[in-house]
Amino acid sequence: MVIEERVTIALDNWSPRFTANGVDSNDLRHLSRTIQTWEEWSPAWSALATEREQMGLEAEARHDYESAGDHFLHAAILYHFGKFIAVKFPEQLRQGHLNTVRTYQRGLPYFDYVNERVEIPYESGRTIPGILRRPWHTSRPPVVILAPGLDSVKEELHFYGDDMLRRGMATLAIDGPGQGESEFDLPLRPDYAVPIGAVIDYLETRPEVDAQRVGLLGVSLGGFFAVRAAAGERRLRAAVMLASGYNLAEHFDRYPILTQEAFIHRTKSANEAEARERLQAFTLEGYTQQVTAPLLIIFGRKDRLFPPEDAERVAAEVRGAELWMFAEGNHVVNNIPYKYRPQQADWMRRQLLAYAPT
Repeated sequence: MVIEERVTIALDNWSPRFTANGVDSNDLRHLSRTIQTWEEWSPAWSALATEREQMGLEAEARHDYESAGDHFLHAAILYHFGKFIAVKFPEQLRQGHLNTVRTYQRGLPYFDYVNERVEIPYESGRTIPGILRRPWHTSRPPVVILAPGLDSVKEELHFYGDDMLRRGMATLAIDGPGQGESEFDLPLRPDYAVPIGAVIDYLETRPEVDAQRVGLLGVSLGGFFAVRAAAGERRLRAAVMLASGYNLAEHFDRYPILTQEAFIHRTKSANEAEARERLQAFTLEGYTQQVTAPLLIIFGRKDRLFPPEDAERVAAEVRGAELWMFAEGNHVVNNIPYKYRPQQADWMRRQLLAYAPT
């Protein structure tokens, strides 16, 4: 059996990510055995997602709302990973994303904590879509903004949010420009302080949370955005750069072909040469020295997308930054999530609770 290169690349690079973010290992084994071509990828994942969605509808009809929430969540995750880098099949990409948003939203009332979808005013009359989740047991909790990466979305960050919520912090997972729901109309932008500024403006209108204690956790490309945002948005009290690079254009040849294609698509570039040119602006040079909030950098030395030297450089340039380097860790350290995910939530809680508003 000959497996198409894109299928092999996706499984080799992202299998740990799939299971760390909610895909059942049995489903992943089934998919790995049955998908041979890239054209089959999205339909196979979507077929499993449809089964989970139907289970959610049946549980909802029985008033088994806890089960319904679980089924809808897992349906959303399966729909998402069916389309997350399917940029060569735009209709599958768009429909898969609509299904991701729809099923996650269907389960939102049944998830733990207090959950709501929000629309955050942005530039030119546009909005930034987000999911605001709050703990029941904390009055006016600090807030952690969750920023996805190149091919992740706010719904994929659900379990990162659970870690924060268990520790008494609220979360606001967003789809910034070029990400998730915003990817169809807006390109990625390097100056992420602009959308984060709009998000904090919105949080300041919400009396249920403490908008003077706001942190930012960015995953992969979102980690790059976290540093750029912290350099330009002084209302951020802490930031986590999880598995990202220093100058994204420099590593274009290092990226797997699926990641290269995603950069072309999500920067709204016509071709590879244009994407390389636009990525020149995606650099931390000249910005790291502007970061004054506490910064935590988390990196796996076996990362295939970015070199560990990038994380070490950021740690050297940002005053007081902490670097957690895992020798055995892959990209986003998804192969050993138990070694950093709970601990990064502990770190964020310490930073936000330590901040004393003036």
